[in-house]
Amino acid sequence: MEEFKRYLRSVGIKYDENKKASEFTSFRIGGECFAVYPGNEAQTVDVIRRCHADGMKYITIGCGSNVLFPDEGYDGAVIFTAKNDRIICDGDRITAGSGAKLNAVCREALDHGLSGLEFAYGIPGSVGGAVFMNAGAYGGEIKDVVVNVRAYSPEDDSIISFSGEECGFGYRESRFKDSSLLILSAEFLLTDGDRTEIKEKMDDLMQRRISKQPLNYPSAGSVFKRYPGRYTGQMIEEAGLKGYRVGGAEVSEKHAGFIVNKGGATAKDVTELISHIKEVIRSREGIDLECEIRIIK
Repeated sequence: MEEFKRYLRSVGIKYDENKKASEFTSFRIGGECFAVYPGNEAQTVDVIRRCHADGMKYITIGCGSNVLFPDEGYDGAVIFTAKNDRIICDGDRITAGSGAKLNAVCREALDHGLSGLEFAYGIPGSVGGAVFMNAGAYGGEIKDVVVNVRAYSPEDDSIISFSGEECGFGYRESRFKDSSLLILSAEFLLTDGDRTEIKEKMDDLMQRRISKQPLNYPSAGSVFKRYPGRYTGQMIEEAGLKGYRVGGAEVSEKHAGFIVNKGGATAKDVTELISHIKEVIRSREGIDLECEIRIIK
């Protein structure tokens, strides 16, 4: 690690040796880690290249909105992509760096009278995270608007472009989830629309989120993937689990599809609560729920 720190200092990349995951994740949970803050895309690639060459464990983080870090901390480098946030609009296409916030891209589309990303407004994540998991809401998914993704492959030290079809998008899935590929940017193909109508739709969806989701408590969003033909939150509610707690982690009273941190929740609390929910639903419904949260180990 000392050699890695010397490398970071030599190229002017900031780092924090004792950054707590509870400070940068939306769950507000997790122990200490070695945080690295590249200043742009090129530096991000260089850091990944160095980690890969040295056999160092690492993970990349955008907004930290869909992850759960362990209480004991993470014994590798946590590389933040937030500075890789450039957004460029060219006609009916928007290209955004992986660290750009999804809401910022939605507002850019609105400013240029482009429709297609309204569904994503209010999703608390980065472009990289949204592509990684094919984020979606209210009938829309990232796969519907992404036409190109640039990614860095540490395996052969190259930057590769993937068409939308080559991204392997599925329900909360993509080819990037089970690979070492680092998403660098994404290109969205949108359609001309009326600014007033686009804004009205964005505002409407935002109000729906506010009214239905427990945004007043830390969480990692929806915990489980939707089961075909069923609403997962409804199944959990019907099982009488609303308000069920393990330590500081609770099944939200407002929306049973969310686990919230009511204060002092640990990763152990959350994983035990997830296991309990899965066990109850399996017993009642014969259904194995699949967790949507990225649990870091």
